[in-house]
Amino acid sequence: MLVTTHKPHHEEYEALRGVMILSAWGFVLVIASFLFLWVGHFLDEWLGTAPSCMLALFFLSVVVCVTRLYQEAKKRMKEL
Repeated sequence: MLVTTHKPHHEEYEALRGVMILSAWGFVLVIASFLFLWVGHFLDEWLGTAPSCMLALFFLSVVVCVTRLYQEAKKRMKEL
């Protein structure tokens, strides 16, 4: 009689799902921040406003990404 004690593959990957989601959100936060900084820099050059647009867009990207991350975490907690 052969007894298997390992988890099925989908259960092994389910354990890593949360880590992958957090990693993806970290990547999105970094990319969005740099993209918005870059766009803000060009807007500042074009409009002649010092770092106003750059900082405003940077903080906007951080707030939006953190808000979306919080909503995703809240949704995942309800599923548990």
